[in-house]
Amino acid sequence: MCVLGESRLEGYHGLAYRKLVEAGVNVGDTVEVSFGDESFVGRLMPRVESDDDSVVTIKLPNGYNIGLSVVDASVRLVSPAGGLHQQPPVEEAVGFGAGEYVALISTGGTIASRVEYETGAVRPALRASDLMSLVPELEGISRLKTQVLMSILSEDMKPAYWERIARAVYSELEAGAAGVVVAHGTDTMGYTAAALSFALRGVDRPIVLVGSQRSSDRPSSDAYTNLLCAVKFAKESFRPGVYVCMHASTSDPTCAVIPGVKVRKMHTSRRDAFKAVNTRPVAFVDRDKLVFLDESSKGYVVGGGVVFKPGFSDKAALIEYYPGFSLDILNWLAEKGYLGVVLAGTGLGHVSSELVDGIARLRRSGFLIYMTSQCLYGRVNMNVYTTGRRLLAAGVVPLGDMLPETAYVKLSWALANYPLEEVDGVMRSNLVGELSARSVYSGEWT
Repeated sequence: MCVLGESRLEGYHGLAYRKLVEAGVNVGDTVEVSFGDESFVGRLMPRVESDDDSVVTIKLPNGYNIGLSVVDASVRLVSPAGGLHQQPPVEEAVGFGAGEYVALISTGGTIASRVEYETGAVRPALRASDLMSLVPELEGISRLKTQVLMSILSEDMKPAYWERIARAVYSELEAGAAGVVVAHGTDTMGYTAAALSFALRGVDRPIVLVGSQRSSDRPSSDAYTNLLCAVKFAKESFRPGVYVCMHASTSDPTCAVIPGVKVRKMHTSRRDAFKAVNTRPVAFVDRDKLVFLDESSKGYVVGGGVVFKPGFSDKAALIEYYPGFSLDILNWLAEKGYLGVVLAGTGLGHVSSELVDGIARLRRSGFLIYMTSQCLYGRVNMNVYTTGRRLLAAGVVPLGDMLPETAYVKLSWALANYPLEEVDGVMRSNLVGELSARSVYSGEWT
């Protein structure tokens, strides 16, 4: 293994390590690997737990990673990584003026993970600086201050962690960051984006959540582009609010920036899995440009007031209605001390008519019930059909075009920050763009 004082060749050993050292190459440098008349040029990437000591991994200019055996190849240094590997990868924001740096907070997920080549499994990375080493171009966009807040898998996220993230983001904004980027697992990133939107209402700078569908060691990883675009938007957009920044299409160059209360992961593995629902992205961004689709609210004044309410309750629930759904489920929640539930009903906001009387009894007992639609696109309208009108009379509160996940997060937040008798009013109010007066058709999955 390499010694830190001699070279920085994370994960390399044996033949590959010797050839890289002989060529004077470090991770992050641009190298040429040649096989006679054929050659490949790209940035040298770290390797993790590989049994084959003859393989080097480089990132091609198109963003794809490839592994190349150097048994019969020559390795040449094309250009160093601008001295990036010659200094500690974590740069503390000592002496930075307000607005001079972007804070990068790592919470885990695929974007903060490595591949164990022995097993093919993905494990969380332990350092936010690992992310920085992937994208030396970040140095040309902004100075960075990084921290690891937690290293968890996306499915392990919970309301108590939303408060921790909100407090960390608020601390960085108070310290003078131009914007904050939160590296997060994709499976629950939409929930956390909504949580930060409510906890940091009135924020005057960009907060950008970013993840990747494929880890940085994999071919066709989206980590490189997503992270670059997220930092660029955080530093250069001057757009207040909370957003998710992910691939806009299956090709590599461009990311879409989507409001944190209107975003959903719509595919298990595609790089363009995240879509704006009932709205449009606010911008598209790549390494060269930033294009706004809507110029309203662009710009901010540093020092503006934030309504900081970081608490979240674990006594809220989200349940999708299905044929055969039993009232016993709602009764059980009430008996276990839950204070309210968001239902993802069918169509315009319906559940079985057999449930209406039981729902009315629960509402009279003080149990809160809200209605969204599992259709996602469009909005709840419970005045059209008899069942909907009966549910309204029973006390169910319709939530317009709010996403079920956003509604659940909002309920968790409202229960922690307002008296119970005020929660219905909070849920009906449009606080951060979660409710639209008019739903915008944002396209369908293709």
